[in-house]
Amino acid sequence: MTDDDYKLLQPTIPSEPGVYQFLDAKEKILYVGKAKSLKNRLASYFGVRQDRRQKTEAMLKNAATFRFTIVESETDALLMEASLIREHQPKYNIALKGGDGYPYICISNERFPKISFARRAYKGGGEFFGPYPSKGRVFGLLELMRNLFQLRTCQLNLSEENIKKGKFKVCLEFHIKKCAGPCAGLQSEADYNETVAQIRNMLKGNFGAVQRNLREKMQAYAENLAFEKAQETKERIALFEDYQGKSTVVNPKLPDMEVYTIQTDETNAYVNFMRVTSGAVIHTFTVEMAKNLTQEEEELLAFAILDLRERFKGSCNELILPFKVANLPENLQQTVPQIGDKKKLLELSAKNVLYYKEQIHKQELAKLNQQTSVERIMLTLKQDLNMTEMPQHIECFDNSNFQGSFPVSSCVVFRNARPAKREYRHFNVKTVVGIDDFASMEEAVFRRYRRLINEGTSLPQLIVIDGGKGQLSAAVKSLRALEILDKVKVIGIAKKLEEIYFPSDPNPLHLNKKSESLKVIQQIRNEAHRFGITFHRDQRSRAFTTTELTKIKGIGESIAEKLLLAFGSVQGVKEASDQALREVTTPKIIDLLKTYFNKEDKG
Repeated sequence: MTDDDYKLLQPTIPSEPGVYQFLDAKEKILYVGKAKSLKNRLASYFGVRQDRRQKTEAMLKNAATFRFTIVESETDALLMEASLIREHQPKYNIALKGGDGYPYICISNERFPKISFARRAYKGGGEFFGPYPSKGRVFGLLELMRNLFQLRTCQLNLSEENIKKGKFKVCLEFHIKKCAGPCAGLQSEADYNETVAQIRNMLKGNFGAVQRNLREKMQAYAENLAFEKAQETKERIALFEDYQGKSTVVNPKLPDMEVYTIQTDETNAYVNFMRVTSGAVIHTFTVEMAKNLTQEEEELLAFAILDLRERFKGSCNELILPFKVANLPENLQQTVPQIGDKKKLLELSAKNVLYYKEQIHKQELAKLNQQTSVERIMLTLKQDLNMTEMPQHIECFDNSNFQGSFPVSSCVVFRNARPAKREYRHFNVKTVVGIDDFASMEEAVFRRYRRLINEGTSLPQLIVIDGGKGQLSAAVKSLRALEILDKVKVIGIAKKLEEIYFPSDPNPLHLNKKSESLKVIQQIRNEAHRFGITFHRDQRSRAFTTTELTKIKGIGESIAEKLLLAFGSVQGVKEASDQALREVTTPKIIDLLKTYFNKEDKG
């Protein structure tokens, strides 16, 4: 959008407060902003400005026009701006980065609701509480609730009709007193819903209500001489108080409040939120935001407050902040403490946001170090094997068979020194009869690279053959037949001494046992062996369970497996001599086999 485009629209822009949107040619929203005066704010985007940021220049270059909405006050403008950003996620606005992968606790939307772990919140799925900082936190809370309250964990449809018909029986959970048996009509819906109400109180941080409810129950049981139940409830109260005592208690006399602090760097802002109920910190969460065009900490914090209050259903009227924030709703009391318990809460929140920021920095550094490590390993491997290219794509072949039966070959793929498991392949050997490891290797290598050539797929820089000179020569034969031997590096690794063989050199290379190059080669060799053995076992198992021999009355899977392992195939069993069969099985089974095969030949 140019200065000339703006001049055409300038006469229509009012001086009132409002919200404006920049849109591209397809009317997709690129940026949403608020203004005390729309006329003055929009004018600041155009004309000659030395301090204009690159992102602003990019946004204006992609924008085709703008539109605006007049509101009553700056506060209304802030609320509308936050709502539009959440709904449309414009490219150049504050982008919330935290919270997408954090777990929730869900109270299902059904009769006798279940309380469970949820990876995300979604409409119609029930009532969600969270997000929580970790899975461990969620599972810890779920375990506590199941110890405090009797809740069902089954997936049964507990409709009124099903319960009346007596379709269900109580399970082990009932007998160990983890469930009160609503499936068998032993607990009423009203009583169960009262338990769920206490769980809601607990998840909202209303510890006092939960504790009062438990004490009232204990008293009622004692008055009715149900001393066993009274004791069980007393134990639950002790468990609950122990959990409550582990919360960060500041001062029980403090009113309910929310605490927010902010830290920024060049590109991101980090805002920590803490909810304080009955003087205890019951929830803490940190959100990360991409700053984009917004730079001011006050504006970033205001946006985060509105978003987090909506996300966590904030109802506290007092906010503890590091500085005053303009244009928040008037019913919210902003406190910037200098001393006392509220100041301690602010400092605790600041520690949390600093810790989160440091963790993000460490993760980014670890990724960078990992990339550097991969590059170093690739360079070392290239030098050790005298390669012309970096071996970013490596493939390894291995053979598996059992006494010549069910021969298979495997091919595993590593990219940047890490397994690319989706690209693994296995081959049932088709052209080889009996035990011929070299021929099996030749077939697998030929089939693999003939297919890559036909598909126009790039070849690996390095091919590793699990075996010595014989297996390597077989692989080279296939590569030469495909006319790609000069396009790839191929080596063999012998198991005993971990010697590296090259096609044109009779003398093996001995790499240092602690060499990173050797470790990568060993890792891919071991992975190929593991993958091949797993596939081979599957093939054997499938053959044993589907073999023709099990069709013979009196021969089961175990006997069929024993015969196939001994003779390799059904044909091998058929052609075996009586003496050979007697070494494997009983005369009765031999008679059954002869009768079957004779009948088959006549038929």
